[in-house]
Amino acid sequence: MLNQEEVDAQEEAIRLRVRKLSDAMRKEYFHRFRKEVKDPDTYAGLNWLFVAGLHHFYLGRVGMGLLDLGVFASGVVLLFTPLFLLGIILIAGITVVELWALFRAQVIAQDFNNQLALRILSELGED
Repeated sequence: MLNQEEVDAQEEAIRLRVRKLSDAMRKEYFHRFRKEVKDPDTYAGLNWLFVAGLHHFYLGRVGMGLLDLGVFASGVVLLFTPLFLLGIILIAGITVVELWALFRAQVIAQDFNNQLALRILSELGED
């Protein structure tokens, strides 16, 4: 599970590494980072509005998005069958899981952006 203090410390370490880059490398880093950085508010908004996993797609986590979407859709379909109770359980379960992600949206998006920054630094040869 993500720890806010650890994610904050990692972000600060990344900032220090970026400051040490040459001007040309720093310019390239920021150019690439800005193209792919994810906004925590957008992530939270997608989670809040659509329980069905769109926030996972936003971060490029297609497998998790499909899983959420599948569980939610299965729950909705089961509501119209004799197994409606199972449908309610599936929808309630995915809602609880997604509410947890909603309350942790800031740290989830921050960690994604940290991993993006580390990947870009590595690709630039700044390990």
